[in-house]
Amino acid sequence: MPVDTTSGEDKKFMRLAYEEAKAGYEEGGVPVGAVMVENGKVIGRGRNRRVQDDNPVSHGETDCMKNTGRRPDYSKVTMYTTLSPCMMCTGTIIQFGIGRVVIGEDKNFPGNIGFLRQRGVEVTLVDDQDCIELMHKFIAERPDLWYEDIAGNE
Repeated sequence: MPVDTTSGEDKKFMRLAYEEAKAGYEEGGVPVGAVMVENGKVIGRGRNRRVQDDNPVSHGETDCMKNTGRRPDYSKVTMYTTLSPCMMCTGTIIQFGIGRVVIGEDKNFPGNIGFLRQRGVEVTLVDDQDCIELMHKFIAERPDLWYEDIAGNE
C-alpha cells in the first residue's frame, strides 16, 4: 500500500476544492472545483460553471481565477484543483505564472501534468479518493456533458 505523503495543509485545501466540485455537481454541472491559496489563506475559489453559465470556458480553474481577481504576481500562489487540468486551464496556469498546483486526481482525465512540470510549475498529485469517485460517478451519469466539456476527446 502506498504511503500518503500529502501535507495536512494540502489535504485541507483540497477538501475545499472538493466542496466546490460537489456544489457544481449538485447544480447539474461538471464536478471540478478549485481554490487558490497564498500564505496559507484562500484568496479565491471556483467551480466548473460551464453548464450553469452556458459558457464553454468557465472551467473550475478559470472560474477560480476570475473570482480571485487581478494580482500583480501569482508565483507564490498554489492552485488546488480536483481534476488534472485540461490544456486551456494548463495554459491559464502557465500564462499567469502560478508557481504550484495540487491536483486531486488524474484517473478520470490525465490532463497535462507533464506539460505543467516542463514549464516549471511544481505539481503535486494527491490521488484523492473522493475526487476520483465523484468524477467517475458524474462521467457514468452524464457522459454527454463530460465529453462536451472536453470537446469530445475520449
